[in-house]
Amino acid sequence: MAQGVRFRLDDAAVAAIDALRDRVGGLGIAVPGDQPTVTVAAAGSVPAPARAALDAELRLLALPSIWLATLGTVAGRPDELVLAAVVDAELLAVHAAVHDALAGRVRGPVAAYLPGTWLPHCVLAVERPAEAFAALHPVTPVRARVTGVEIS
Repeated sequence: MAQGVRFRLDDAAVAAIDALRDRVGGLGIAVPGDQPTVTVAAAGSVPAPARAALDAELRLLALPSIWLATLGTVAGRPDELVLAAVVDAELLAVHAAVHDALAGRVRGPVAAYLPGTWLPHCVLAVERPAEAFAALHPVTPVRARVTGVEIS
């Protein structure tokens, strides 16, 4: 199983995303059971030297806020409904810095999270995306402040 580098979100954003998941779950649609995060990188393995390089890089960066505003799906995972981010230069710069720190230090990077292919998002439903979309549209955007970075 791949290890992911994830942005942890502030409590208000987590509560807002959980409320969206609750609305969908109330319709009998399966939702993720984990805390909402935004995955910025994934690899088969993130060994200690990669973690150290990432820690050093993150000490130099200001973590961005993320506007999660668009309901949609992600290529390769058609059964999921996601709340995708509005991508701006600041978010892309932090994403690129994360990947620069990990480059050559991880085993088996997952292509969907590499610069140029990444779509930052939180998963809202893991089945019946059209029904989940209909239940949530129009969605109120969620401003998520990044409070930390985790590797799991």
